[in-house]
Amino acid sequence: MVDLTYWLVFFSAALALNLSPGPDLIYILSRSIAHGRRVGLASAAGVCTGAFVHVLAASVGLSAILATSATAFTVVKYVGATYLIYLGVKSLRSAGAAFSPTKDKEMDVSTWKAFRQGVFIDVLNPKVAMFFMAFLPQFVRPGHGSEPLQLVMLGTLVICVAIVVESGFVLAAASATNFFRANPKASVWLDRVLGGVLIGLGIRLALSEQRR
Repeated sequence: MVDLTYWLVFFSAALALNLSPGPDLIYILSRSIAHGRRVGLASAAGVCTGAFVHVLAASVGLSAILATSATAFTVVKYVGATYLIYLGVKSLRSAGAAFSPTKDKEMDVSTWKAFRQGVFIDVLNPKVAMFFMAFLPQFVRPGHGSEPLQLVMLGTLVICVAIVVESGFVLAAASATNFFRANPKASVWLDRVLGGVLIGLGIRLALSEQRR
């Protein structure tokens, strides 16, 4: 009964956290709508890969550096904010070009690029590192094996939940691709909105403070 309660609490928290909007989810949705299911899933895979980097870092204590070092936190924060703003500006400048049918020929290249960008968005967000550092240790149980291995296992389970949730978002968002390709004006405004959101998230990250 204790184990059942433990896992119910853990998976409920993991689900709630993965449903929360953030730079990674915004990025996945924008790629899914602009390029369809294949690129959307690649974006989700990239974000999850970046998250796993943070899980490994938390398991060996590297994330503690970001949590305790103001300099390290600031450097990663500004690099991540700059990258988000860069993506936002690109989206604003595209003016709906992402929805052009001619882009289909570049789908394979876009898939790899989407994956790569997804990794960077997650890895360059110090708040993700601090989240894993704060969240995972709460569920480490004494007498259930090595603490680092428990952290890796728990982090992997959080990412598994993320894969399910984000795949659902990808499938839902990708269904809107044809509509936006058939409505150029709507696609232009969508690019502008997504660009503005990414820039806003970048500014928000740049202004965020370190919490210990």
